Amino acid sequence: MDVSMALLLFAAVTAYLLWFTFISRSLKGPRVWPLLGSLPGLIENSDRMHEWIADNLRACGGTYQTCICAIPFLARKQASFDRATEATLQRFILPEVLWKVKKWLRLGQEVSLSRSLALVDEYLSRVIDTRKLELLRQQKDGNPHDDLLSRFMKKKESYSDEFLQHVALNFILAGRDTSSVALSWFFWLVTQNPTVEEKILREICTVLMETRGDDVSTWTDEPLGFEEIDQLVYLKAALSETLRLYPSVPEDSKHVVADDVLPDGTFVPAGSSVTYSIYSAGRMKSTWGDDCLEFLPERWLSGDGKRFLMHDQFKFVAFNAGPRICLGRDLAYLQMKSIAAAGVAPPPPQGGAGPPGGAEDVIDIVHEARAQSERVPQGFSSSCGKC
Repeated sequence: MDVSMALLLFAAVTAYLLWFTFISRSLKGPRVWPLLGSLPGLIENSDRMHEWIADNLRACGGTYQTCICAIPFLARKQASFDRATEATLQRFILPEVLWKVKKWLRLGQEVSLSRSLALVDEYLSRVIDTRKLELLRQQKDGNPHDDLLSRFMKKKESYSDEFLQHVALNFILAGRDTSSVALSWFFWLVTQNPTVEEKILREICTVLMETRGDDVSTWTDEPLGFEEIDQLVYLKAALSETLRLYPSVPEDSKHVVADDVLPDGTFVPAGSSVTYSIYSAGRMKSTWGDDCLEFLPERWLSGDGKRFLMHDQFKFVAFNAGPRICLGRDLAYLQMKSIAAAGVAPPPPQGGAGPPGGAEDVIDIVHEARAQSERVPQGFSSSCGKC
């Protein structure tokens, strides 16, 4: 190897180490190795992935960023969509003059905003082009596409690709994180309230016995059907109570286009913003009573507990209200109920049909299976300080 090649190799290694030091300094969580990133940790802890992630979250105070592939131009700490969302939010929060100056000087997240938006547009364009081809093939092979984007494409009106991109982007914005955040709080609240978990489990077992019979081993052969999900009234009440206490969007803002007067007589001039706290609205004693801080799904049920009672949309504002109420509310409930039901009711024990005595007997079997799965083998501790 001649001197010039050695110097070039040395410069490349030095530049990489400088880049790696810079990018790894801002990362929290599992150790990041040169070239391999955090992949060794993922492989080493593949059999205890949930516990490993939980350990990292606790060590970093609830959130962390890592890097799977520590190679320049391939390493991305955040998806383009996340960067574009955060930069857009900063534009909404910061004074207009400030973010325009940052854009002009190419400072902060304004630098990557245009690049991130271009990547998002490219991704959405590929999605739309792919769906168009699938719809053309559908006419030949008869495999139907019945999702929301396909329905827009099938309408008689000829929508432009730009409009379809806006539709798809709206779907992502509306449902990307909201349902997952709500389900995270739901499972946490259920673990804190075993009585509620018992009632949800009893409801699920009762519905499955009515629709799928007494053979417990067949209950998980197929996902829950729409009619079965629709009967899970108490589960919907528990999800609504979760959204009341921990709304996925804790506060919302409205921009005033023209001078207006609020119902209480407050004058709001054009160009101003009105922000209200959805989180606080769900915890007001004047609205929800003295037990407003308690997790009580029963407040959403009729007296006999058989019907779900939706509160006034201006009282329960987790899905917004009025003309701008969430169009995907029913779809969100359907999605959350499907996932929550699968999470609360674990797979039944192996061994054939369950007892025909009713839901109570089946619940006993499920609890026994859960207790067996949670038992720690002899010789192993339930927690390890090294993990």
